[in-house]
Amino acid sequence: MPNSPADEQRINAIRFLAVDAVQKANSGHPGLPMGAAAMAYTLWTRHLRFNPKNPAWFDRDRFILSAGHGSMLLYALLYLTGYDLSLDDLKAFRQLGSKTPGHPEVGRTPGVECTTGPLGQGVANAVGFAIAEAHLAARYNSPDHRIVDHFTYCLCGDGDLMEGISQEAISLAGHLKLGKLIFFYDDNLVSLSGPTDITLTDDPIARFDASGWHTQFVDVGHGNDVDTIDQAIAVAKNVTDRPSVIVVRTHIGYGSPRQDSYLAHGEPLGPENVAKSKQELGWPLEPPFFVPDDVLAFYREAVARGAERERTWQSVYDAWKAFEPERAARLERTLRGELPADLPWPTFTAENGNLATRDAGGAVMNAIAAALPELFGGSADLDPSTKTYLKGCGDFEPGSYDGRNVHYGVREHGMAAINNGVRLHGGLLPFGATFFNFSDYLKPALRLAALSEVHALFVFTHDSFMLGEDGPTHQPIEQLAMLRAMPNCIVVRPADALEVLETWKLAIAGKNAPWAIVLTRQKVPFLGARDAAVRNGAYVLAEATGGTPHLILIATGSEVALALDARTKIEAQGLPTRVVSMPSWELFDAAPQAYREQVLPPSVTARMSIEAGSTMGWRKYVGDRGVTFGIDHFGASAPAAALAEAFGFTADNLARIALDTFALANR
Repeated sequence: MPNSPADEQRINAIRFLAVDAVQKANSGHPGLPMGAAAMAYTLWTRHLRFNPKNPAWFDRDRFILSAGHGSMLLYALLYLTGYDLSLDDLKAFRQLGSKTPGHPEVGRTPGVECTTGPLGQGVANAVGFAIAEAHLAARYNSPDHRIVDHFTYCLCGDGDLMEGISQEAISLAGHLKLGKLIFFYDDNLVSLSGPTDITLTDDPIARFDASGWHTQFVDVGHGNDVDTIDQAIAVAKNVTDRPSVIVVRTHIGYGSPRQDSYLAHGEPLGPENVAKSKQELGWPLEPPFFVPDDVLAFYREAVARGAERERTWQSVYDAWKAFEPERAARLERTLRGELPADLPWPTFTAENGNLATRDAGGAVMNAIAAALPELFGGSADLDPSTKTYLKGCGDFEPGSYDGRNVHYGVREHGMAAINNGVRLHGGLLPFGATFFNFSDYLKPALRLAALSEVHALFVFTHDSFMLGEDGPTHQPIEQLAMLRAMPNCIVVRPADALEVLETWKLAIAGKNAPWAIVLTRQKVPFLGARDAAVRNGAYVLAEATGGTPHLILIATGSEVALALDARTKIEAQGLPTRVVSMPSWELFDAAPQAYREQVLPPSVTARMSIEAGSTMGWRKYVGDRGVTFGIDHFGASAPAAALAEAFGFTADNLARIALDTFALANR
């Protein structure tokens, strides 16, 4: 049956708010909102559980617009249903400082769950939301009180499914049998540069079938049919043993002269085509941004409906809290982002501290895991190497969603984006681990974590050419420089077990930024009991003889011990030398200027940085007269000791360079 006139009018309100906003901005993507409006309308008015006046209601359904270029679809829905988004905000689409940026940004627009736009990211984010829901439900629900019980919906397009990250996420979601996860695929057969068949001829349903999903197809004759889409959603919600996808064949730019053309994808329709589209669909030509009163009244019913849904949930929650006060207190603490008052941190000494920093990291994680139940994550099939497995905490797998170790498989990119979704869901502090070289595979998701101010933990081990025989394909060179160049990403490369401990204390307490913890494969010596002031980013580890340095050696990670050995040789030649451990540029740059000048006095221009990675960026700390010692070429396959000798990472070579460069200048 065709849609009722009332449904058609309500759907057209979505379409033309989007069209008018894109046209006013003279920038944007009108095609997807016009084509996908019917499925979005059906979901938002008949199924999605939300409270516009409390976008943070914990048990709301989550809606992820992975096809973030169609952001006006989401903004129109948020405005219509009564979120804190005004018509003036829609008119300010894509303008400086507005609540309606070109792609959805979490934290900027009420009701936006995550930052999307780089294609495929939202697909993986949605899997993360569903993982968090499943874990928290298993951990906190009781037979009589289901306080965590919501769906995650995701709308994606062909571009999302062409990006490789989507298959990583889809494959894992199918394996995990995430029955509360439902995707809509806007199958309009058009991409930005032409019809999809110039690049994409695979069968999306077969792909999802092969990955263990429940699949449905809504054909082109029903892509705007509210009752058909409604029925498909109802079926998907009743499939509890696997995730679901509803492939909806739609018309991009529906109703416009550019319908079914790539020209509808990424540019305004133009005034003439806007008018023709409104005439075709029976919409008033003027004024722009028009919404009939009865249409707006219908949508705004979501306010009262949402408030009632939250009240009903709150009564269930209150009853559960009375029955489970300790678990409720723990859940509420984690939702506030607070840490337990006392965590059982391990102690490192000369007796137990001579170990690889990856081993020290694993020891710290396992020491605090039981007392920090929100710590949740895994590695890209590498936990025996990254040492990040939480012992005794169980595996997150079908039938045991209360487990805290996620086996991500060799899916670095998916892992990172999934963890962003886990964190944005609320209630968990996710970590993901892999070899540092493979930060290349997940960098786009790490960038979105930084942009979105997501507090997630990234553990990178095998941090330099010292990993040895695996060779240059696995030996990171430029990765430290890459991560340090990223705004709002805190990178820490600790020198020994004690610095690892201090790093973890900071990382779990951090707010509004991802942390990259960069660790060694090889054993490093314990550098002594001390105030390892990682919190300041750098500190004086060894003072120059006499207290006044003529030379400062600045090192990170495994090279700090090397700098100490070099200092001994340099001072034997009469050059007073200070050693500074600098585990984090970002934390040091944030320290007060007086402290920074205390550690690196401006009067001491003889400085040398030592790091087994690219020298890019070190000039900032050593100055124009300093020396940056590192490795600006790829590595080689050989034992670590042989590589250290070949690349000059020996105390004798460093001392020689320092003395040749600075001895005469200081005499």
